[in-house]
Amino acid sequence: MGVEENAVGTVTTDAADAAEEVTTLAAGTVVYPIAPGYRVNVRRGPGTQYGIVRTLPYGMSVPVYCQKPGERVTGPYGTSNIWDNIANGQFVADAYVHTGSDGYIAPRCD
Repeated sequence: MGVEENAVGTVTTDAADAAEEVTTLAAGTVVYPIAPGYRVNVRRGPGTQYGIVRTLPYGMSVPVYCQKPGERVTGPYGTSNIWDNIANGQFVADAYVHTGSDGYIAPRCD
């Protein structure tokens, strides 16, 4: 999966910090690391049929504002149909984000 560059609240950390850490920013926004060694596509909606907005670089961490069911995707953290909203109109497959849970960790997107 891929994610676009920092547009709304995305935070870059070095690969060592991003490996398994959840980070809270000063403003209280929690960010979750993308799986180490993956560049993840950010899409316009919750599935691979949606256009790619951007691709996240290695070592990126992202906020998860809300989550939405969509296409089932297999990644380094399992198989899931959950997609994480990381910015307005930008989604990444939860199977590539280390949230520490196989279920929802944020409210469902409207």
